Amino acid sequence: MSQQLSLNLPQSAAACRTYDMECRLAKLADSGPAAINDRLAQLDREWSAGRVSKAVLAVAILVGTILTLTLSWYWVLLTAAAGMFLFQYLFTRTSWLTRVFQESGYRTRCDIEHEKFALRTLRGDFRHLPTVHDIEDQDDISRLEGEGGIVVEQYAHKVGSMAAAKEVIQATTPH
Repeated sequence: MSQQLSLNLPQSAAACRTYDMECRLAKLADSGPAAINDRLAQLDREWSAGRVSKAVLAVAILVGTILTLTLSWYWVLLTAAAGMFLFQYLFTRTSWLTRVFQESGYRTRCDIEHEKFALRTLRGDFRHLPTVHDIEDQDDISRLEGEGGIVVEQYAHKVGSMAAAKEVIQATTPH
């Protein structure tokens, strides 16, 4: 019986996060558009692990500078350590401090944006956007007609690739 239960549960941490998001999305889809809008508003206010770590480092630099100027020059070590963590962001996308905040429950910006995109898709935000199948390929049509092939009539729902790209970018740009 225990083997049967373990087969149904996600095994890795990434699988658990995916399963959690699937459950959350299913619950929100059942709750309707208002619940999805509320969740999107929550996600707009949610702090990522990277943002929290940068805020902590900024506070450490300010406190270290004030303590250096008022108490002792030894506090410059706090400012230097915080500066080194920030300097690490120039060469890597994450830091030791960010990983600490991830372990304590903060999510990455990528995870937050992934959930936002999934919610917008569930809500139907992208339904009206053109897809590859809606883009008319003028070169193929001209070549086919020039070779004596069938003439393709212009459909009202077909758009040019540049117009489609502009519409997709406009729709997927965060408000």
